[in-house]
Order: sequence, then C-alpha cells, then structure tokens
Amino acid sequence: MHVVLAFDDNRLIGDLFGQFDQNLALIEQQLGVEAVARGNQVTIRGHKQGCEQAKLALESLYASLQKGREVLPADVAGAIRMAEASERQLTLPTMETKSRMAFAQIATRRKTLIARTAAQDAYIRAMDRADLTFGVGPAGTGKTFLAVAYAAALLERGEIDRMILSRPAVEAGERLGFLPGDMKDKVDPYLRPLYDGLNEMLSPEKLERGLDSGMIEVAPLAFMRGRTLSNAVVILDEAQNTTSMQMKMFLTRLGENSKMIITGDPSQVDLPPGQMSGLREALKILTGVEGVARVDFTESDVVRHELVARIVHAYDEEGRRRAERRRERDEEERKAAALLAAQTQVAGAVQE
Repeated sequence: MHVVLAFDDNRLIGDLFGQFDQNLALIEQQLGVEAVARGNQVTIRGHKQGCEQAKLALESLYASLQKGREVLPADVAGAIRMAEASERQLTLPTMETKSRMAFAQIATRRKTLIARTAAQDAYIRAMDRADLTFGVGPAGTGKTFLAVAYAAALLERGEIDRMILSRPAVEAGERLGFLPGDMKDKVDPYLRPLYDGLNEMLSPEKLERGLDSGMIEVAPLAFMRGRTLSNAVVILDEAQNTTSMQMKMFLTRLGENSKMIITGDPSQVDLPPGQMSGLREALKILTGVEGVARVDFTESDVVRHELVARIVHAYDEEGRRRAERRRERDEEERKAAALLAAQTQVAGAVQE
C-alpha cells in the first residue's frame, strides 16, 4: 500500500524530514518502507503495517515540532518504537483512542521529556497512578532518569514539599573510610547518577537552593532509618543491592501524601554470594498489592547508544545459556543419583 501525508507548516518540514532527509531514512531502515519527500508532502510505500507505523511516527514528530520542541535523532528512534507498539498501546488506558499516538511526558520549566518506548510511557503513567512504583530492567532504559525528572516536576509544581533520592552504598573493593573528604564527599560518588538527572531538569541555581534548603535531599540508604517521609517523592535507585531488611525498612518510611519509586536491575546484584536481594523479594511479596505498580523494561527499551542494547542482549543470551547448562547438569546429576540408588538396591537384594 502507499500513504501520502501533507504537513501544513512549511517552516517545520526541514526539521521533520531531517538534514538530507535523514529522519525519513531512519524510518525507512527501521520499518522497511520507502519514504519519498516532495515539498511539504511525503509518500510512504510498503507493507500495510509499516506504512501505518511510519504515518504514526511522522505525525507524532510533527506534533512535537508544532509545540516548539526540537526533534533529535533519538526522538525519531523513540517515535518509531512507539509506533511499532501502537497496536498494543492503543487498546490500553495509557494511550488515547485517536488516530495519532499520545505520548506520556514530564515537563519542568527547563525541559520536557517525552516517552520514547512503550515501557517508558507505562512507567510515567504508573508513577502518576500508584503510590509505590517499581521500575525493573537493564541499564540504559531511563528508569532512574525518568523517576528523578518526575519528582522534580512535582516539586516545581508545588505538589510535594521534598524530593529524597537514595541509593545503597555498596562498595566494590574500596572502603568508604579510605575516600578523602567528609561524609558528603565520601558518598557522592555512589549518588552521582541521581545528580545527573537533577542537573538535566533543574537550573543550577534552583538545584543549589533546593539542596541547601533541604527540599532536595540526596543520601545513602542507611540515612533513611527511623524517618517518616511525608509530602515527598522518595526514590531508591540500584535497589537490587539492598538486603531484605534494608528494603523493608525503606518501604515502611512512606508517609502521607508521598510516593515511592524503586528502580533496579535484578540481574546485576552486587551483594555477597548467598544473600537475598531485597528487590527480588519485594517484587515477589508485593505482587497484586493495591497501590503498587510494576513496570518491566527489556533490552528493546534501551535508549542509550544502540551498542548498549546489543551488549545487554549478549549478556542476556549468555545468562540463558548458563541457566540451560545448569539445568542440563542438574538433570544429569539427578539421573546419575537415581541410577546409583537403583544399583545399590539391586546389590542389596542380591546379597539377601
């Protein structure tokens, strides 16, 4: 089939199609269609599904440009991913039942973030809907960044009084005591990813004022004990490295008019061997509890460099191969044990 799209504002066409039509080329490559631009029109040819997805992607990018937003290559890739998930998404309450996609977004005075994958869309809406949200999945999917951005937006709108960002200070060979400086200097390296998100969403002056006044608090998990956190958004990052006791302690800090967002990757636990991850346990225990939402990210949701997605996929494949080898080894050991037991039984009967 073929689809012809016409866009009214000629001033936006260059940004929509990209320099030397690079945005159209990316759509062609990802969706397996042909997109030919002429003036303010683009003709899309190919299989039906690809044409419909390309139409959705271009319309959503055009709508962003109409609102004064810049369209970067990463935004084009995000629009394509959302278009590919559109059939599933349009049946859910996370999407408007219209002819074009409605992306979940987080807005502050400094920046507006728009979901780039179906999981990010569900994650942003889950944070709005639930008092406790788990974002679970591999690195590079935006779990922490979106959580910090969401908290910053609520703080700026005055819906909360404080945002509290925390991480377990799990050491990787070095002891905190051997790092130079005071306590803040010692723990800051562990909390740097949280600061990165804050710097994106808030101006340096506003961030500095927030940190000085206590409206924004960045602290290791150990500092949460004994507190009740009300009128706040509380974020726990790298939660796979919490113990069962730490996770229970953190969850029970939730106060009135507060939200908790917990992020982590259960495949990257740095706890000592044999110690249960508090995140894994909490996900199991809290399944089906009212007010708790869980969003799972996969390698297809990685929004960093495309090589990151391939790296995550390679590690996942190796993990699956190891699990399969363990199953095969366990099965062989079970059969060998059963055979030995049978032989022992036969030998005993012969002796009798």
